[in-house]
Amino acid sequence: MGPYLVGVDIGGTFTDCVVLDRRGRITATKSPSTPGNFAEGMLAALGVAAGRLGLEFGEFCARISVLTHGTTVGTNALIQRKGAKIGLITTLGHEDVIHIMRGSRGVTSRELRKVVHFPESQKPVPIVPKRLIEGISERIDCFGAVVVPLNEEQAEAAIRRLVAQGVEAIGVCFLWSFLHPGHEMRVKAMIRRIAPGVFVSCSADIAPKWGEYERTTATALNAYIGPLMARYLKNLAQRLKGAGYRQPLQIAQCGGGSISVDKAMGSPLLTLDSGPVSGVTGSVYLGALMGIDNIITTDMGGTSFDVGIVHGGRPQYSFVSNVAQYEYFLPKVDIQAIGSGGGSMARVDPTTRTLQVGPESAGADPGPVCYGKGGEHPTITDADVVLGYLNPANFLGGRIKLDRAKAVAAVQKVADGLGLSLHQTASGIARVAEFKMADIIRKMTVEKGFDPREFTLFAFGGAGPAHAGVFGAELGVKKIIIPQKEIASTWCAFGAASADMLHVYEQTDIQASPFDVARVNRALERLERGAHAQLERDGIARTRRRLAFSLDMRHRGQINEVEVLLPEGRLKKDFGAKLAARFYARYEQLYGKGSSYGGARLELVTLRLRASAPTPRPQLRRAKLHGARVAPAALRGKRDIYWPDDKRVSPTPIYDGARLKAGNRIAGPAVVETTDTTIVVYPGRKLRVDAFGNFEMEFSK
Repeated sequence: MGPYLVGVDIGGTFTDCVVLDRRGRITATKSPSTPGNFAEGMLAALGVAAGRLGLEFGEFCARISVLTHGTTVGTNALIQRKGAKIGLITTLGHEDVIHIMRGSRGVTSRELRKVVHFPESQKPVPIVPKRLIEGISERIDCFGAVVVPLNEEQAEAAIRRLVAQGVEAIGVCFLWSFLHPGHEMRVKAMIRRIAPGVFVSCSADIAPKWGEYERTTATALNAYIGPLMARYLKNLAQRLKGAGYRQPLQIAQCGGGSISVDKAMGSPLLTLDSGPVSGVTGSVYLGALMGIDNIITTDMGGTSFDVGIVHGGRPQYSFVSNVAQYEYFLPKVDIQAIGSGGGSMARVDPTTRTLQVGPESAGADPGPVCYGKGGEHPTITDADVVLGYLNPANFLGGRIKLDRAKAVAAVQKVADGLGLSLHQTASGIARVAEFKMADIIRKMTVEKGFDPREFTLFAFGGAGPAHAGVFGAELGVKKIIIPQKEIASTWCAFGAASADMLHVYEQTDIQASPFDVARVNRALERLERGAHAQLERDGIARTRRRLAFSLDMRHRGQINEVEVLLPEGRLKKDFGAKLAARFYARYEQLYGKGSSYGGARLELVTLRLRASAPTPRPQLRRAKLHGARVAPAALRGKRDIYWPDDKRVSPTPIYDGARLKAGNRIAGPAVVETTDTTIVVYPGRKLRVDAFGNFEMEFSK
């Protein structure tokens, strides 16, 4: 047996582990997460997987060829404000940048209430107080020239003052340092000499782009989670090595691949959102096997609903992110999330007597009312129990027994407040959530120039397959894929196991057309040299290295930039017209036909290189197709389920997903139960099992 590819994704409730061998066989396990020490939950999940494979834990670890870990440790530290005590060193006179913020104060368009009622929003609690911000005399101008030399005496005094106040990490961010990082590098060296135990975060390393506030924020956030992440990853790597794992640990990152554990310890900001991004990574891999280039990925867990877009076989990226109201620069797979998970709570607004669902969540503790752990407000999961979608005796394969009576009582209180029946209210809770999901998908597609009707929707996560039939039909997608049947709820761990090694390098160099070809190519060459140096440290042979170049461009005088691919890797002297044509095509895809202006000059803003190395791939094999007829052993019986379109309760067939074979077809209404998720096949929908072991939901015509 083996060697194995292993992916582990830590969530707020469960830690998921997926093991793949070279023949394509998949073993998926879950273990409760351990917030006090997440490493324990991860090792426990690996232990369960070893037991499933009939191996001792040490023997299993020795047979792992690649272990990729997606972690929420950094994200949780930011959300819960449990990061390090940090200091910040910046250019004299610019100490208040991170407190001033932008005018939006980090309020995004998805938080409609705060946008419409702006006084309800407020600035976040500062992650670095003003007393721990030091201004140093130095100055680089917009051309990268030194105007004021670094005052090293001031710098050393500032470092000693911060260390005396007990900081665990120091961020260093000077004006225009992305054009001339020498001052930041000198201060970094001084910190390491004066206080070798203090974590150092430099803007030139983490976010070498223009935009003073976003660059400062990225630097501070990286410092804030740095000590915690470094301790966690170092401890985990040592424990895995002690258990027999011989390869370097890989960490899933937000750019859509993985990085070495050493890189993650120095740049932990790269790990934010790595879990949801891994779901996109797995979908790209499976989509390529199935010949599907356009994919909408939807991950519905207990607290959130995460959406990603794959177009032409390539994930869509964003370059400005938001966490805890702080906007920061980082190239990452574009994931948008709303508070609409299985634990999202339903309430009646006392003034308007309208139903509100989310974004507040019951979480894992106390969880939905039906968990019987003290929850009082009904959730989407409680509504699913009332409607009959979920089997109280077989939730998560029977590991959790649900209390239907408590769910009914909780939903009935909301029904009384609305003046509706029990089933009308339960279906209303589900529909409000489902239409919210459809709305965020429209923002990710229609508002970015994509037609959802040209996409296939991948639905995964523990709760996603129960609701995808509604929001998928609302969007008019081609069909819905529930990937790999029973491992849909652990899909992000599968994505981690199938991720390539990836490093992203950026350099801002603003210039107007006609572009200086030699200058652009010199910058691209610098990025390439840096990438090869990193991949050399990673032990990646040159034959395995893949380089993908792109440029961020805009109309001169505008602020909106679009990414233009540069597969040639270098510019040629006569390349201006071809590059402009690519820019206009991408610009008009985003903003509408005719929106670009061919008579205007263009500006090049950022040069980018994605340097990757493919990891060993799991070989998912096609199974022999059986007939459409379902074997009698796969039918578990019938259950009363309320179907809102019919406005009545109907006895509905319930199928065991593990017993369905490739080629089997089911006509709705029906419910398919697997170990960790439930697929609801609404009336008018059809479900089949394809050759790769996926459930495919189609709409009747």
